Amino acid sequence: MTTTERKEPYGLLRAGFPFLKTIGMRRITNYPYDVAIDSDERIYVLLRGLNQAVIRVWFFDDAERLPDTFEDIGSYGDGEGQFMWPVSVVLDNAKNIVVSDEALDRITFFSRDGQFMKSWGTSGSGQGQINGPSGITFNQDGNLLVADTKNHRVQEFSPDGEYVNAWGTYGTGPGELKMPWGIDTDNYGNVFVSDWGNHRVCKFTSSGEFVSSFGKVGSAQGELSGPSGIAVDEYGDTFVTDTDNNRIVLFNKEGNYVQQFIGDATLAKCARDYMLTNAGSNRLRDMSDLEIQKRFRDPRSVRIDDKGRMYVPDYRSFRIQIYQNEVIPLDETQYAPPRSSRSLLQE
Repeated sequence: MTTTERKEPYGLLRAGFPFLKTIGMRRITNYPYDVAIDSDERIYVLLRGLNQAVIRVWFFDDAERLPDTFEDIGSYGDGEGQFMWPVSVVLDNAKNIVVSDEALDRITFFSRDGQFMKSWGTSGSGQGQINGPSGITFNQDGNLLVADTKNHRVQEFSPDGEYVNAWGTYGTGPGELKMPWGIDTDNYGNVFVSDWGNHRVCKFTSSGEFVSSFGKVGSAQGELSGPSGIAVDEYGDTFVTDTDNNRIVLFNKEGNYVQQFIGDATLAKCARDYMLTNAGSNRLRDMSDLEIQKRFRDPRSVRIDDKGRMYVPDYRSFRIQIYQNEVIPLDETQYAPPRSSRSLLQE
């Protein structure tokens, strides 16, 4: 997230985090890999499948219909304005669209209306070169942070691709990285990296100094297996796409486990319209285990918009699941000091 520095609340009243809606369906949003949401509730859905790589523009209020005034952005290939294996899509302060491509080792920029602007990136392991870039985000200086995955580091570039800084080396120790994937920043400019190969999240200062890490390999509460996308909201909460465990895991600003999301999908409007004209599909759905149909299948990313809504591209179910955070900031008079037990026994 790109923001000016501001303090987080003293505490939070977590009222709930209910499921809100589903958008998309098979053939319309095949293999959604990532999303970006602008302040006008325009949703940029990055689709990546076999010989498929495109950004589809939808709107939150009518997200099941591609507006007639917008065309898909980009296409599959290695030419200008094309992608091979796109991973992450973000927006800069001017709402230009920025995409990383781990196959082509490049970063591509489009204008808000989908016109190709520029691309940059040089393959390699030297200073300023990249190898398999995945997660990207803008920091408070307006520079682009890149998870340089196969070089096991984070690099900082100007929007024009000029090298600024880098940190991280291959390993399992404090501050070391093993195939870093997702990346985001908090209100203070700290950088959070989902350390895919080490099954953890690493926190760094804005200049790359190691601060802490949380998470370990496994499937129990607070454990991770193949963490990919990551998002930090305005309260300092960290949302991690725990891909191998088919869930999103929420940690608070201290790195403590809060809860998990495993999927609660309903049928999107476009899917309902389709089902109403297909009697065979209706019969099959009536015979199916709907509990399984709700769950995430191989999620790759997670995003938080400025209204506290969480978007999860449900990669192998061809849809995006959306949740609404219900949280109230608390001041010092409303929030007691830490206690010896964190168990909530009664309300």
